[in-house]
Amino acid sequence: MADEDVATEAGTGTSHVIKPLTPETFPAWLALAEKHNGVWGGCYCHYFHGDTEHTVKSDYHGPTFKQRLVAEGVAHAALVFDGDDAIAWCEYGSPLELPNIYHRKQYDAGETNPAPWRITCFFVDRDHRRSGVAREALDGALDLIAQAGGGEVVSFPNELAPGKRTSSSFLHNGTRAMFEKAGFTFERHIGKSKTVMRKTIPARG
Repeated sequence: MADEDVATEAGTGTSHVIKPLTPETFPAWLALAEKHNGVWGGCYCHYFHGDTEHTVKSDYHGPTFKQRLVAEGVAHAALVFDGDDAIAWCEYGSPLELPNIYHRKQYDAGETNPAPWRITCFFVDRDHRRSGVAREALDGALDLIAQAGGGEVVSFPNELAPGKRTSSSFLHNGTRAMFEKAGFTFERHIGKSKTVMRKTIPARG
């Protein structure tokens, strides 16, 4: 599943631009990750990835592992750019690329219609949070999926308890409300607070 190396305007009336994660945009992605100490305690957004034919996760530290997957074409994300700086991302890919989802046994046991795409992770620069940038990243990922042939997309956002303040690390996969506004359909709960949500994206271009 290959992304076209093109930029698309974010659809929120901002000057932000969406670009796919590629070897060319990786330095901007890495700068965002390193600004936040590697993200989620040094994850560098590699938790959901598995080993590839050429790269074994345990052989590399986080940034190098991620960079190798990008070079192999098996790490996908929509990056939100503000000028030359990446300020957010939404990670997506195939189940083969992103096998390590939370509550995987429970999800697999109830999955009757496996989707060819899944969305697993968001991250937003601390200086741009609570301004709709995560939704820009989600829309960007869906647009890149459309460019790559479309198909069903599944994701696992959290359902928030009313009135309860939740840390951003807990919301690494976004919220049910954000996905519903993007047209996803709720299917079921997995784990304590995660959901399974799905949307079909028509092919474009």
